[in-house]
Amino acid sequence: MSSDPQTFAEPGGQALAHDYDSFAEAYAAESESNLHNGYYARPAILDLAGDVAGRRILDVGCGAGPVLEALRDRGAIVTGVEPSIKMLELARQRLGEDAALHQAGLGGAPLPFPDGAFDDAIACLVLHYLEDWTAPLAELRRVLAPGGRLIVAVNHPFVYRLQHPDADYFATSKWSEEYTFSGQNATLTYWHRPLHAMTSAFIEAGFRIAVVSEPPPAPGARERFPEVFEEVFGNLPSATAFLCFLFFVLEAA
Repeated sequence: MSSDPQTFAEPGGQALAHDYDSFAEAYAAESESNLHNGYYARPAILDLAGDVAGRRILDVGCGAGPVLEALRDRGAIVTGVEPSIKMLELARQRLGEDAALHQAGLGGAPLPFPDGAFDDAIACLVLHYLEDWTAPLAELRRVLAPGGRLIVAVNHPFVYRLQHPDADYFATSKWSEEYTFSGQNATLTYWHRPLHAMTSAFIEAGFRIAVVSEPPPAPGARERFPEVFEEVFGNLPSATAFLCFLFFVLEAA
C-alpha cells in the first residue's frame, strides 16, 4: 500500500531515517491520482470531514497539499504543517504564496499554534510512522477546540498480519516496505500496533471515538485500475471494498 510519507521525530527527538526530500516530487506525482491515495485515502478523509465551510482545519503532515486544496475548495480555513522542506515547496506551489504552511511535525517540538486553535485536525497516513503516540495525540488534542474533531487514517492493522503471518499481531512492531514512486525507489518504515492499542491511545489522550470506517474506494476506481481489482478479487467481480487503511473520527472531549 502507498501512503503519504512524512519525516517525524521519535520520542526523545531522534529523527526517523527517511529522507523524504529526496523523493518528494516523485511521490507527489505518483500519489496524485493513484488507487491508494487518489481513489482511497483522500476521498475517504474528505467524506468523513463532511461540510467544512468556515471550519478551521489543520492538516498535519500535509505533504504536497492535495487534502488542503480540496478542503479549501470546500470553504474551510486551512493550515498545513509538514516537516519536509521539499514537500512544503510543492504545497506552496499548489496553494499559493499566502497559504498558511509551517515546517513542523509531531513527536518533537510543540506545534506552533495556541490551545484550541482549530475546529478539526487531520492526520492522514501519519501516525503509523511513530512508535509512541502519547505526545503526538496530546499535542493534537491541545490545538483542537473543545468538541473538535481529529480525523485519522492509518495502515489497517490486519494488513500487517496478512503480510507478515508469522509476526505477533498484538505486539507493537517496526517494519519496512519498498516502493517505487514514479520510477524512483524508496523504503518506508512503519510501526504496526493492534487495533486495541490504537483505540486505547485515542481514549487516553482525551478523545471519544465517533467513527471507525473501512470504506470502499471512490467511484470509478475499479474502472481506472481493473488489473488491481482482478488480482485482489479474482472471481468476485462485484466486490469493491478491500483492506488497506483504517479511518477514525475522534472528538475532543
